[in-house]
Amino acid sequence: MRIGSVSLCGLPALTTASLARPFGVAPDTKPAWLVEIIKANDEQIGRVRAYRVKESGDPAFGGIKDGEDIPNAQSTGDFVRRCACAISCPESSFYRSKELLNETALAMQYLLKIQHSDGTIDLPSTNFHSTPDTGFLVKRLTTAYTLLNRSGAPGLETVLPNLKTFLQRAGEALTVGGIHTPNHRWVVSAALTKLNALWPDKRYVNRIEQWLGEHIDMDEDGQYNERSTLIYSPLTDRLLITIARGMNKPELLEFVRRNLAMTFYYIHPNGEVVSEASGRQDKAGIGTLEGYYYPARYMALRDQNGELAALCRQIEKTVLLKGVYFLDYYLEDSAFWKELPPSKPLPTHYVKPFPHSGLVRIRRGNWDSTILKANPVWMTFSKGEAVLQGIRLSASFFGKGQFQTAKIEQQDNSWVLTQSLVGPYYQPVAKNEIDPEGDWEKMPHAKRKQTEIQRYEAKVTIRETSSGMEAQIAITGTDNVPVSLELIFRPGGTLAGVTKHPTRANAHLLSGDSGSYTVGKDTLTFGPGKALHKGVVLRGALPPMDAPTVYLTGFTPFEHTIRLS
Repeated sequence: MRIGSVSLCGLPALTTASLARPFGVAPDTKPAWLVEIIKANDEQIGRVRAYRVKESGDPAFGGIKDGEDIPNAQSTGDFVRRCACAISCPESSFYRSKELLNETALAMQYLLKIQHSDGTIDLPSTNFHSTPDTGFLVKRLTTAYTLLNRSGAPGLETVLPNLKTFLQRAGEALTVGGIHTPNHRWVVSAALTKLNALWPDKRYVNRIEQWLGEHIDMDEDGQYNERSTLIYSPLTDRLLITIARGMNKPELLEFVRRNLAMTFYYIHPNGEVVSEASGRQDKAGIGTLEGYYYPARYMALRDQNGELAALCRQIEKTVLLKGVYFLDYYLEDSAFWKELPPSKPLPTHYVKPFPHSGLVRIRRGNWDSTILKANPVWMTFSKGEAVLQGIRLSASFFGKGQFQTAKIEQQDNSWVLTQSLVGPYYQPVAKNEIDPEGDWEKMPHAKRKQTEIQRYEAKVTIRETSSGMEAQIAITGTDNVPVSLELIFRPGGTLAGVTKHPTRANAHLLSGDSGSYTVGKDTLTFGPGKALHKGVVLRGALPPMDAPTVYLTGFTPFEHTIRLS
C-alpha cells in the first residue's frame, strides 16, 4: 500500500538516484551493526511509550511528555521518528505493527493540533513560534515519511496524510522564518532540502540559496563558529551532507572533511571528545563520538578514507548503541551499509595547536592534555579513565584574581600563559565635580586620580616532560597575596597522598611530594605539593566545582611547578 501524493518510486531522481548512492551498488541485506541498532531502537520505543498521553479527554492526547511531564512537539516528533524506523524494518519486533502505527497516528494528530497557524512549533524550555525548532523536526520527520511510505504497512492512510500536512505547513514557516544561531541556517536549509525532495517547490530552493549565500562559518582550524564538538559540530556535518546530496552541491562536503580531520585531534585516549573550548551548552561536557558516526562513515565510503574508516570502527566497538538516535540516517539509503575501506591508524602522538579555537592539544598514547585560553580552566590532563578535568588558579587580588589568559604564546617547546592586573585606590573628585545631592552614582568616578596602585603579574609556563606535563607558575607584584591552585578531578576515582580539608567537602590539600588519583587500572600522579594556608576558595574566585579537588596554597611572590604523569 502506498499512500499520499508522492510514493517513494516517484521521488525526484536528483536525490534518490544520482546523489543518494555515491558509493556504488548497495548491499542486499542490513549489516550486523545496523541490526543491533534496530533492536536498541525497539527497546527505547518500549520505554518512551510510558510517556504517552493516553487519556482521550486530555488536550495533549496522543502526545509524548518529557521527563518533567510537559507534553511537547520534540518528544512527540521523536516518537514518530522512532516508530517509523521500527515499522519499516523487517528486523524490528514492531515491523508493520498495527498497534504502533495507531499510536503514531495519534501522535501526528497531536502535532497537527499544537502546530501554529504560521507552521511553527514551540520548544517549551525556551523558544516559541520557532522556525529553527520546526526545522529540527522537519529534517527528521521527512525521513520518517519516506520510511513509512516505503514500508507498505497496512493503515498508512491514518498517518501519512497528516504527516504530509504537518510538513508542508512547516515548509511555509521555513521559507520565511528567522534563526538564532549559526547552525540554525543549516538546520533550516537541510529541512527545506528534504521537503524539496518530497514536494519540489522553488521557494524552498530560493531560501536554501539565500542562507548558503552567507557562506559556511568555518575557521582555518576546521571548526565551526560555535566550536561545539559534542553537539553542533557533528550536527552541522550531518546537515551539510544532507544539503550537498539534495541540492547537488558536493563542494559543501569539503567543510565536512575539514571538520572531521580536525576532530581526529580532539579525541581523548578513552574515546571522549575535547569540549572545553565550546561556545555552547556542551562546554566542558563529557561526551563520546557517536554523533560523528554518520558523517565519518559517509565520507569514509565516498572518499575511501582509511582514517575515517578507523574512526567508524572505533565508534562501533565502543559507543555504537549510543547512536540509536541517528537510526533514521542509517536506514534512509542502503548504500550507507557498504563495507568500510581498510583502516589507517588515527593520530595518537602529536602536538597540535588550534589558534582559532583557542587551544593546544598534546597526546602521547594513553595520556593527553589540553591547554586553553580565555578560560578559567587553562589546562586539562587525562590518563586513560583517570581525568584531571581542570586546573584553575586564583589569588585574593581585589576580588578579580581568577586567572585566565588572553593568548597562548609558544616559546620554543613551552606554552606561556599570562595575566596582568592592577588594583588602584581613588582620590576625591574635584570640588566643582561633586554632585550637589551627594549621589555616588552621579559622581565622575572616571576623573578620580588613582593612587597606591597595586600590581599583579601571573605567568604560567607549560612544558611536556618525558612522562606527562608540567606547569611552572610564577606570580609577582604585590606581596603576601594568598594564592590557591585547584586540581579538579572527575568524580569516581580514589585520591591518595593528600589530606582532607578540615571544613570543606570534596576539598583536599597536597603538602607532600606527590599525590595520585586512580580510576580502575589507570593512575594519574601529581606533585609536588604546597600547603601554606587553608584559604582554598578565595574572594573573587569562582565557586568550587562539585568534584574531588586538590588544592595547593601559598602567598605571593609565588613560584611553584606542578608535574602531572
